[in-house]
Order: sequence, then C-alpha cells, then structure tokens
Amino acid sequence: MKNESASYKNILVIEDNHAILDVITLILQSESYKVTGLNKSVDMMAQIKEHNPDLLILDIMLPDGDGRDLLRQLRINGATKDLPVLMISAKYTAENIEHGEYKPNGFLPKPFDIDDLLDRIEGILAGKTY
Repeated sequence: MKNESASYKNILVIEDNHAILDVITLILQSESYKVTGLNKSVDMMAQIKEHNPDLLILDIMLPDGDGRDLLRQLRINGATKDLPVLMISAKYTAENIEHGEYKPNGFLPKPFDIDDLLDRIEGILAGKTY
C-alpha cells in the first residue's frame, strides 16, 4: 500500500499501550510516514509544536487524560484547531462514543485491521471525515 503522497508526512501517535504504539509506529514507518510516539499526553502540545504533525492518532483512554478533552484543547487553540485527528479506543465504538461539541476527523475501534488504519489515515490526509 505504499503511496507517494504518504512520503514524508508526519504523524504523532499518543497511545499508552506500548505494544500497540510499537505496532502502529512500525506499520506507518513501513508506509513511508515519519512517526513520533508518546505513551501519555503530558507533552502533547510541545510535541505538536516541535514536530508539526500532519495527523494526530489519539487514544481516548490515557493514564493522564481523556482523549476527548485533549481533542477539545486542540480544537479551541488557534494553532491546532485544523490538525486532523484520528481517535482510537478499545472501550468505545463509533456508536457509543460521545465526543461532545468537538469531533475528530475519524474514529477507529481497537482492535483494528491494519488496512482499515491505513485507509483512514490516507483518507483523513486527503481531507475526508469518517
């Protein structure tokens, strides 16, 4: 699934499960994405400022915060309000998640299929919303 448009795109992944973070990182790197991974959200804004990601993959349940609150922080900040966000969760599904006023560009329940992950990423980077 190598895609020329994927080359050199920066993706920031915030996922507290090290195994899932490692798998996502390896998959995305194999598809020519540049990946930065965090296992907690405390440094999120500094990492966004430093790496200027094209997409943020954000787990909802993190040890130091709720991804939905983090999404709200991003959307009300002028510098990050348009940053595409793909939210992932093992607890929630597309049917029972309550984002509130601020919506991500996409949602993917865990466990997810690798092809579904890549399709969502490519779609969001192309401007689609899921």
